[in-house]
Amino acid sequence: MIFKALILILVFLAQSMELLAQGQKIEVFTSVPYDRHIIYQALVLFWIGIIGLVVIIGMKLKELRRTRDMDIDKEEKDAPFLD
Repeated sequence: MIFKALILILVFLAQSMELLAQGQKIEVFTSVPYDRHIIYQALVLFWIGIIGLVVIIGMKLKELRRTRDMDIDKEEKDAPFLD
């Protein structure tokens, strides 16, 4: 199993070395300015969403800590029943 994985890695390395030896430039990003603008805009919205989720989770955790410190979740013996 390990031998097969090692051979697979060596084959991938050999293929990448062949591409580097030929000097071919592989384009991995668009050269059209409009498409670049759309990609950057999507990345900005993605990271704003991630930061927003982290802030919301932090607020919820702070609220949970606050309610736990107030001992609201504990039952009291003197609490009136709503029958």
